[in-house]
Amino acid sequence: MHYLDANATQALRPAARAAVFAALDIVGNPSSVHRAGRAARRMMEDCREAIARRFGGRPEDMVFTSGGTEADALAIHAMRGNRRLIISAIEHDAVRSAVPGATVVPAGAGGVADIDALNALLGDGLPSLVCLMLANNETGIIQPVHEAASVCRRHGAVLHVDAVQAAGRMPVDLGALGAHSLAVSSHKLGGPAGAGALLLAPDAPFGAALIAGGGQERGRRGGTPPVALIAGFAAAADASAEDDLARVAGLRDAAECAAVRQGAVVCGDPAYRLPNTTSLALPGVRADAQVIALDLERIAVSAGAACSSGKVAASHVLHAMGLGALAGEAIRVSLPWNVTQADIDAFTDAYPRVAARLRSPLATRAA
Repeated sequence: MHYLDANATQALRPAARAAVFAALDIVGNPSSVHRAGRAARRMMEDCREAIARRFGGRPEDMVFTSGGTEADALAIHAMRGNRRLIISAIEHDAVRSAVPGATVVPAGAGGVADIDALNALLGDGLPSLVCLMLANNETGIIQPVHEAASVCRRHGAVLHVDAVQAAGRMPVDLGALGAHSLAVSSHKLGGPAGAGALLLAPDAPFGAALIAGGGQERGRRGGTPPVALIAGFAAAADASAEDDLARVAGLRDAAECAAVRQGAVVCGDPAYRLPNTTSLALPGVRADAQVIALDLERIAVSAGAACSSGKVAASHVLHAMGLGALAGEAIRVSLPWNVTQADIDAFTDAYPRVAARLRSPLATRAA
């Protein structure tokens, strides 16, 4: 299998695997005061410091979670208070489902949220919590978060940033961005699934915990922390700093060019993307048909986000960008940390056959 669906999840990095197995030998609960508990706590706090340092936060202001979805939900729950909720039209469902009835900031055809519209919304002076992702999970388009943070702080609004897809694929620094909080996830970095983190700025208005418990995580998130998963998370975060992103971008561009030669359309502004991601629409051909056809060629890609229980539906992100029918005709090709030239060669070899077959009159009638 040639795996080109990294934005859904990544292969476990060797360093993360080794860290998980080493941590599994530590028996203690990190909340226990005996020697075994202290050893577990020491390992967990070392990991906290490493992850916080990697993403520009302070260890004392970082909360371990079960992943990016929980980190987003925790930020919204804990910082909402009496604030109005404002999100971009291209947010992940982890945010969209947590804020029903939110005011929506539109996105342009290039896939970038409209910061002028956000500024106009905040101009009414109402207390607000704004959610804006750092990079879109479907298109890879990088959002103007630093600019949004300046707008939010000027108007006294709070800004939460979903950096789940951006982490490890571009510089991510909570302090430099100027946001109040930042969500990251282990398995998107090549660590184990089941661990994530919410980084908080020192002035983040954190209220009540989403999950109450025995006072873990400074009272911000109850439950016994999964020390082994956290160890793998920290190892993956550290290893991701060494990835050759220029190499990945070159391979992505090669795959993209092969698809464009067959009539595919690149969704979003190619100048402002993560190096590993492309969204490719094949006009007139359903996305699910493309995913299945490429799977038969032993190539794994996806259609939109991978967090919909296996469902394939038209992309709300591409709809928000005004792409009409193309929203149901786009696949996402996202390269993992361990992508090889052979993976890209397989894609560039298979795509012309798949495109020709799916656009044939017989295939069109069957669809």
